[in-house]
Amino acid sequence: MLAIEGPLLILAGAGAGKTKTITHRILHLIKNGVPGRKILAITFTNKSAKEMKERLHKILRSDSELNFPVEIEGSSLPFVSTFHSLGVHILKENSERLGMPRHFTIFDRNDSKGAVKEAMERRGVDPKRFEPSKMLSIISREKGNGVSFNEFLDKSADSHMAVIARSIWEEYEFILKKEKAYDFDDLLLKAYELLKIPEVLETFQNKWSHIHIDEYQDTNRVQYEMAKLLAMRERNIAVVGDIDQSIYSWRGADFKNILRFEKDYPEAKTVLLEENYRSTKTIIEVSNKIIEKNTLRKEKILFTNNEDGDQISLYCGFDEKDEADYVARTSQMLIRQGVNPSQIAILYRANFQSRSLEESFIRKNIPYNLLGTKFFDRKEIKDCLSYLKCALNPDSMSEFKRAISSPARGVGKTTILKILEGKEEELPRGTKEKIDNFRKILAKIKEVALTEKPSETIKKIISLSGLELSFQTGLEEDLERLENIRELVTTASSYDHFLPEEGIEKFLENVSLASDQDDLKEEKEAVRFMTVHASKGLEFDYCFITGLEEDLFPHTGLSDSPKNIEGKEEERRLFYVALTRARKKVYLTYTQMRTIFGSRKSNIPSEFVLDIDDEFIERENGSSNTGREKIVYLEF
Repeated sequence: MLAIEGPLLILAGAGAGKTKTITHRILHLIKNGVPGRKILAITFTNKSAKEMKERLHKILRSDSELNFPVEIEGSSLPFVSTFHSLGVHILKENSERLGMPRHFTIFDRNDSKGAVKEAMERRGVDPKRFEPSKMLSIISREKGNGVSFNEFLDKSADSHMAVIARSIWEEYEFILKKEKAYDFDDLLLKAYELLKIPEVLETFQNKWSHIHIDEYQDTNRVQYEMAKLLAMRERNIAVVGDIDQSIYSWRGADFKNILRFEKDYPEAKTVLLEENYRSTKTIIEVSNKIIEKNTLRKEKILFTNNEDGDQISLYCGFDEKDEADYVARTSQMLIRQGVNPSQIAILYRANFQSRSLEESFIRKNIPYNLLGTKFFDRKEIKDCLSYLKCALNPDSMSEFKRAISSPARGVGKTTILKILEGKEEELPRGTKEKIDNFRKILAKIKEVALTEKPSETIKKIISLSGLELSFQTGLEEDLERLENIRELVTTASSYDHFLPEEGIEKFLENVSLASDQDDLKEEKEAVRFMTVHASKGLEFDYCFITGLEEDLFPHTGLSDSPKNIEGKEEERRLFYVALTRARKKVYLTYTQMRTIFGSRKSNIPSEFVLDIDDEFIERENGSSNTGREKIVYLEF
């Protein structure tokens, strides 16, 4: 790692100090005569870029630590940025080549959604059939793969969807150009296109002689190609990464980029950082046993000089409520023992799992913060409930407005305004028919709500509203939304023992109360709730990994997908990431039964649980299910 020239691959395990490694290598280069201004360091988040800058500046300003004088003012400092910030830098330096002003506008996600919606309106595309956010996801996915609009024209098929996508994308690009704007994907794609121009590439190759990239396993195609171009001449590129922590394929990351490194640079030196400074020996041994089953990886074996630590606790709950109560009860015990609540993390594979966990923590009055949006605050949940509220209370104009717009059904803002103003008679005949059809849906929902179980009412809403159909796109984000609204059926089923009208009233009342209580829980000293994906890069003293059942974690369908091996191995990497978040102790939980979409199904433990040797396991008092029946996710 002391090498100054040539390519360097640093394979750093979890808790091995990847960012610290890059920082100290940069200092080593400067100490050996490489000017700071000639060094480029790329990270994946603004937070990590800021931390690296601060760490570098602090050490560089201390002559005593380096034992030699360093000029650190202004342009002499290394250039530390995210990939997107680097893209902005390249674009601003060459804006005239693309016919753009230096101070171009950057569209955020909401700006882009608005522009796509406008593009659809201009091209006469029905937003009811083709939701703007989904069309934007298609465009974003293609750009992330390095595909420009013109290339998309050449490669796309002539299917109906492709024709529609081409039309919308073309208009979207026209809007961006008119606004003198780039979207987030353009910041990389356009920068990459500029770097393919020899004189532009030469400028930046002259600017930076030594390149460093953190989290190299998370690079997508465009980021990978940009790095190759910048390093092509000097070949002084150092990348740090860990295949075992590659968990973002769904957003375009390709872990194979790190496997390609030694082929791209045959002369590369490889360094293994295998010492973990975070976790106990027990956690590290279990993590090694789990991840070594993957075949698509660069072999390394983590070790630690930390204490042995506690065994991993394993709890089998009867159902999700029992599981949640165990997690809450154990968290409460840890807090009473003096553990800071912020050092306890509750991890889950899918967002819908947070619902039962939140309810248990609320009942026990345990402070918690949820990273992301709380269950009842999620848009799809609010949309679904708006149908029920509107059906039972037709005078609630706010719920009417929300329901008629979700999903889009060709009723615009002007129409809704006229309805709210009581001027419905002024509307065209076709629009009136759409409104009449919507009111018929509400009438059916009301009838079901007053005569059938609450869970059946929610099922009917999901079906009649069109929400279910709108989420069946194959996109990861829509699958998550569909899981969430189906979890609402499970929530409602808790009130099925009441008479229909009473049950629905209590259900809505408790949903509102839960939401109010949630708002009170934004405390610093609080237990952390998050998905495993969101936990990457974080660490806690105590971690609960919940829902460890086949078809849930590993997630449903992956084992039977066309990318069987890659999908399954990414799920295993995800579990590995979850395990290695913990410093002191890990708690694993699964259930015998779990209610999915209102139906209770038997589970078997996740294969990840079964892979852990008994010597590392401490079984908590709970159920002892060993059945082999899988969870069944119902379609309707």
